[in-house]
This record gives sequence, structure tokens and C-alpha cells, in this order.
Amino acid sequence: MKLTILGGGGFRVPLVYGALLGDRAEGRVTDVVLHDLDAGRLSAVARVLAEQAAGVPGAPAVTATTDLDEALRGADFVFSAIRVGGLEGRAADERVALDQGVLGQETVGAGGIAYGLRTVPVAVDVARRVARLAPDAWVINFTNPAGLVTEAMSRHLGNRVIGICDSPVGLGRRIARVLGVANPREAWIDYVGLNHLGWVRGLRVAGRDELPRLLADQDLLGSFEEGKLFGTEWLQSLGAIPNEYLHYYYFNREAVRAYQEAEKTRGAFLRDQQARFYEAMKRPDAEALKTWDSTRAEREATYMSENRDAAGAGERDADDLSGGYEKVALALMRAIARDERTTLILNVRNQGTLSVLDTDAVIEVPCLVDANGAHPVAVDPLPDHATGLVCAVKAVEREVLAAAESGSRTTAVKAFALHPLVDSVNVARRLVEGYTAEHPGLAYLK
Repeated sequence: MKLTILGGGGFRVPLVYGALLGDRAEGRVTDVVLHDLDAGRLSAVARVLAEQAAGVPGAPAVTATTDLDEALRGADFVFSAIRVGGLEGRAADERVALDQGVLGQETVGAGGIAYGLRTVPVAVDVARRVARLAPDAWVINFTNPAGLVTEAMSRHLGNRVIGICDSPVGLGRRIARVLGVANPREAWIDYVGLNHLGWVRGLRVAGRDELPRLLADQDLLGSFEEGKLFGTEWLQSLGAIPNEYLHYYYFNREAVRAYQEAEKTRGAFLRDQQARFYEAMKRPDAEALKTWDSTRAEREATYMSENRDAAGAGERDADDLSGGYEKVALALMRAIARDERTTLILNVRNQGTLSVLDTDAVIEVPCLVDANGAHPVAVDPLPDHATGLVCAVKAVEREVLAAAESGSRTTAVKAFALHPLVDSVNVARRLVEGYTAEHPGLAYLK
């Protein structure tokens, strides 16, 4: 089975390959094709993968190419993890937004809109090529903003594109751990929303919802990441555990101030950190896997550090530094390729799951996965406060898609202005001016 990884020179690719190395079952991935526009980054990542595979019998063969069509032909699965504009673009997204006093995070608020505007046209081109060159392939999208990009690609690939994210998985794992659930896989996580905008409303084990027990115990509730980040009183008020990215909404002023006061934004930190990694990998004698692993550990430990500083949440727990999106991707591929039925929280088309959104709107919910793809599970309606936020952000996503399709600068301004975290039409206009000046990829907006 052939897996093509778009963004194959990306820093997190070894996580995916490491997961593949542990799969010994029949029907596993035997060939991995890395595609990237940067041949130097491809070479660096290929070296890390070669060291990972050393001594592993039957390790998937790895090839690398800068030719997109060549990479896609004959693929069974396409894993999309591209970053249009690179980390330099992410740093610019943050800087332009903060200059206007609004959030510049890469998936939330102004930064997410800017990233979406330059990523959607590229993602749509990829989707069209997949439909032409590998019509039977399944596309697993991890490209951010994941829900928005998955919806853009679904207009050309239908249900054969599925978005993944490790945030809901990590959240469910943390809740199960503090509740003493021996095997988190046995827990049903009632999670509903959009990507980076969802809530855990229940965690059922053997038919019993254990979440009320957590919400009633302040000590237990304050013992893990989200309790520290949001505060126990707020979680008890909500009666649910929000995805960590909702901190940007619930504590927006504090988050913006923390980003403004930080020595570097997250994008600038990662840009400089990864630049050092890729520079080190130019040395023939560099220990590729060791260099990558030490860089990864630093990356994970500093994840959402500004939010934790704003909340006084302290350092991340060691158990939360292991990532997880590669495990979701592998479980998804296994379920489809082998008809190994499983349940995963995924980004898929709504298909009537949330009545407040139309059929084609991509949402993030538990799905039953089998050889025919991912099927969203029926869920209870969201409470009014969550419904309002979900509908508002989905409306913004639709304006981003419309702007990307039409090239309308006016529609792009509307997308920014309608976002709950952008507080002025004039700010929206200045954001579009700032972003188009920074990003050549937004020259299509007229």
C-alpha cells in the first residue's frame, strides 16, 4: 500500500513514519513517498527516517520527490500536511494581527483567516489533482486550519477527504487518566464542535457517564491541563471541558496580552528552532534522529506556553508531550484499508449531525470508521452559547472559501470583520492590507 505525504519535508513527518514502523499487520503501508517543494528539507527528513528504519525488518520504503503529480500517482492514501508560506508566513500572520491588537494564532482569529486565505487555493489544486491522478485514494488532511481546508477539499473529493487533529484525542486521554479509566480506548467521548472549537460533554465507560464526577471534584478538575488553563469554576459553569483552543475565546484579552509581551510569538519561535534543525542537518556527520528528537521535545514542551503563562497553569505534564496525530492517522488508515471498524473523532461533512449547520459543513465529531470511510455519529444539540460560537465561526469559514474562490478582497474583509475575535470593520480592513503586503500568495485578492 502506498502512502504519499504532502509536506514531506515537514518537521513532524518522522512521527508518522515511526507509527508506520510499528504496524506489522497484513495490508500495511509498504511504500512512503515524501513530497515537498524544498529539496533540502526533504533530504533532511529522509535522513531521519532512514535512521528510524535502521534494523527494522520490512520497514516501508521511502522515496522523495518535488514533483506533485509523480507523488500522487497510484497513491492509496494521501496525507496532507502542507504549510503554505512556511513558518515565516506563520510568524508574519501573528505579527500583523498583534500590531492591530488582535489574536494572530495560526488557526484561530485573524491569523487563522490569513492562513486559510493563502492555503485554500493550494489545497483545492491538490484535491483536483488527487481526483484526476488517484481517484480511489483517501485524503487525510492535517493541514491547518484543518476544518476549513478539509471543507474546501471536500467540494472536489466528497467524503474521500477526512480531517484529523490530535487535540480532541489528547483531551479525552487526559480526562480518562484523571478519572482513573484503565483503558481510555474503552471510553466513549462525547465531543462536538468544529476543529479547535469543540467541547467534551461526557465520557462514558460501560454506559456510565463519568464526567459529572470530574466536574464535581475541584481538586480532580484542577489537576490536569484544561483545569489549570481554564480554571475549575469556569469549567463547572460550562458543565463541559472545552478544547484548549477555546482559551483564545474565553480569555482573549489575556491571551493577546501574553502574545504581545512574549519575547517571541509561537511562529517565530518555531521558525528559528526548526531553521537550526535543518541547518544542522546539512552536516554529513549530524546524528539525524537524535537531533530531530531533541528539537521535538523542546517544541512539545513549549506548546501553548503563552496561554499557560496567562492562566498561571505552569509547565505541561510529561504525559502530555507525546503528540498523537500520527496515531489517529494510522488508526484511520487501518480502519479503511482493512475494514477494522473503530471510532475516532474526525473532521467530516455534517450530513445532518448538527441541525444548525448544513449538510456539507465540516464539523469535528466522533465517527464510526470502516472500509467505506468515516460516518458521523448522531449527537445531542449544542447549548446555545456553543451553538452561537460554532455558527459564527462557520460563517467566517464560508466567507474565506468564497473569497478564495472569487478572489474578492471585499469578501476577505468581510471574513475578518465577522470573526468574534476581530472587533472592528476598520481593523479588518487594516488586517487585509497588512496581510496582502506580507504574503505574495494573497495577490489574487483584488
